[in-house]
Amino acid sequence: MKNKLLTKKVAEFIQGHIDPAHRPFKPLAAQLDCTEADIVSIIAELKAKGIIRRFGAILRHQQAGFTCNAMVAWQAPLGREDETGQKMAAYPQVSHCYLRQVPGDFPYQLFTMIHARSAEELQDVVNAIVKSTGIDNYQVLHSVKEYKKVSMRYELEDWLKAWDEEESR
Repeated sequence: MKNKLLTKKVAEFIQGHIDPAHRPFKPLAAQLDCTEADIVSIIAELKAKGIIRRFGAILRHQQAGFTCNAMVAWQAPLGREDETGQKMAAYPQVSHCYLRQVPGDFPYQLFTMIHARSAEELQDVVNAIVKSTGIDNYQVLHSVKEYKKVSMRYELEDWLKAWDEEESR
């Protein structure tokens, strides 16, 4: 990898808000005294090494008109949780899909977050998931109020320590 400090600065930068300008890396390149191509190269290398999975824009669903949102708790068929979760995750309206460990008497172990422009559209997505998975035991939990929504920011010290160890071998 390129210079460790430069890589750390790029990794920190891509975790924050990036202005959707024509050349979003230009200000960072000027600040770090490197080229925009260097920044793109570092991002590609972070992805190739598995340090980041993807790099892309995050849509603020409320601002984009997706005002009807719900978490849906599903009772997946035993032994088919992965297959069922993958089917659910394939829907573009599903932003999150998790298999969770739940208490013994709680029947729902798959959870999806569905975003729609209306209650009718949301129900259409739920109905489509029911049809494609065969699940008929679920609960729709409509969002009422958002108290916090932030992108996760990761401390990079452990990663840098691992990098140092790898380079010293």
